[in-house]
Amino acid sequence: MTGGAVPDPFAMSDGSLEAPLPIVPTPAAMTGALRGRRVLIGLPGHGWRGDLRADEKVVQGSRTYVPVMQEGEWYRAEAEQTEVFAPLIPVERVWVEDFGIGGLTTGTDDLTSKLVSLDEPSRRSPVKALDAPRLTGLRVVRMLEAGEEQRDLRAVTEMHTNNDGDICVRVTTELEWYRWSWSGRVPRTLEVPVHMLWLE
Repeated sequence: MTGGAVPDPFAMSDGSLEAPLPIVPTPAAMTGALRGRRVLIGLPGHGWRGDLRADEKVVQGSRTYVPVMQEGEWYRAEAEQTEVFAPLIPVERVWVEDFGIGGLTTGTDDLTSKLVSLDEPSRRSPVKALDAPRLTGLRVVRMLEAGEEQRDLRAVTEMHTNNDGDICVRVTTELEWYRWSWSGRVPRTLEVPVHMLWLE
């Protein structure tokens, strides 16, 4: 992330970037290839668990399952080409994080507007990093020119003022973020103006 031709993050200072697409969970049974996709597992009416990655569906007898592993283990397996244990979850208990349409939804303090159905995982709309109560360790999206999105990033700092007086956040790729935990190697980071970042 450091080095190479990187778009100048300070080129746009008017704050007019569009919001990234929201995350809309889709039943895994209704999707195609799953290898490497970010998924949620759970049971309607009970609850949901995220920060997981899937492998391709497998059929055993008359049932279809999805191998699911913690995201950090998936990154390690991919980076080091090793095998990891992935429990088989019945396909009807797995949802894939897809992207929906529409961007920003305005926040409200109305309790009723925050209620969701327990029949499936809820849609997750992006939140401006500037409006987030905290950032460190959370998934973020960097908005580039022409509405392009850079995903699979984690914030490694809170908002701060850089040497030029700009309000920024340092981010790293998820691979670097997880490698930090299994190797102790400090990740390469990129300083991004806060107006270009959203919580996923």
